[in-house]
Amino acid sequence: MTQQSPIDAAALMQAAAARLAKGEAVAALELIERVIGAGKADASVWLALAHARERLGDKDGTLAAIDQALALEPSELRALLAKADHLDAEGDSRGASAFYTAALHYLPRIAQLPPHLQEGLRRAQIANQRLAHELEEFVRSSLAAIGLGPGGGPRRLSDAVDILFGRKRVYVQEPQYLYFPELPQKQFYERNDFPWLDAVEAAVDDIRAELQGVIGADFQPYLTQTPGRPVRAQAGLIDNPSWSAFFLYRDGAEQPGAARCPRTMQALSGAPLSGIPGRTPSILFSKLAAGAHIPAHQGMLNARLICHLPLIVPAGCSFRVGNDVRVWEEGNAWVFDDTIDHEAWNRSREDRYILLFDIWRPELSVEERAGVATLCEAVDAYGGKQKWDA
Repeated sequence: MTQQSPIDAAALMQAAAARLAKGEAVAALELIERVIGAGKADASVWLALAHARERLGDKDGTLAAIDQALALEPSELRALLAKADHLDAEGDSRGASAFYTAALHYLPRIAQLPPHLQEGLRRAQIANQRLAHELEEFVRSSLAAIGLGPGGGPRRLSDAVDILFGRKRVYVQEPQYLYFPELPQKQFYERNDFPWLDAVEAAVDDIRAELQGVIGADFQPYLTQTPGRPVRAQAGLIDNPSWSAFFLYRDGAEQPGAARCPRTMQALSGAPLSGIPGRTPSILFSKLAAGAHIPAHQGMLNARLICHLPLIVPAGCSFRVGNDVRVWEEGNAWVFDDTIDHEAWNRSREDRYILLFDIWRPELSVEERAGVATLCEAVDAYGGKQKWDA
């Protein structure tokens, strides 16, 4: 029995590449299959076989060869692109998108790749964007067909679709101090959930009149540096009068300003103000100076919510909580979770003023509220207190 001579796989593959370059796919196929038959095939050999079979119009053989390459090297970029292209041509959009997405993991290293693979990644980006757009259109048209299209469906469903297709992002509570678990992740609460706000809104003219009586006096930066603690940058807002406040209550303690604004305090008599000795409530007239911006930030404690009553709001002022951007309307209050990323703008040439105060979250029981208050008092009693930054 004669022993077969070992083959030179590299030479055969070089010859096969030359044949393919000349359009001689059958001859190339024979050379590649010799390498495979000798057990010398790696992923690049299987990809060459896929290329030869594609030239010959053998779709099934092409896919089988690509799959063999991926079986040997699941993250091989050329194989991922070839598989995605094949599935896209066959109309398997979801499958194509999955393999294009896997190929795009190479994107951060695109500058280190050879030109033909750089071009492949750019093509994958374009193809994936096209497939994502087609999927989005299909989903939205399917919802519209049952009456749940834009403006016709529940808001939360609309948000879910926007998040699914990357038009909105997921925002969650990120309190800087204390996280109370299992509370709903709501950016803005429904106004109708707080009937006691009716009395606050009804008193807006009286409250605005009291604000106008204190404008220009005793406003101080909303964020101040705590003595004896590390200096905090806070995007330049520490001790910055662009965001300033006239306090009626501060850190749970009544301020002289409360006596100057009795009608405001009376309007809040029915509000479930959060009560944490030395911490909350805070009740204040908040000023955002003309042209000022409060950068994105999160509050300290998700056991409370923040209320705004707009009093003097020039055009060009807006407020974002999570994905939701709103415009203040004088006299119309809202309630939001300040532990979700939020920011504010005053793009006008006049100052903006609101009444701001904090309340207990309605989901907390009386026992839980007492527990949160005691917890915070215990922290303060141990080694001193560091002021919150709301």
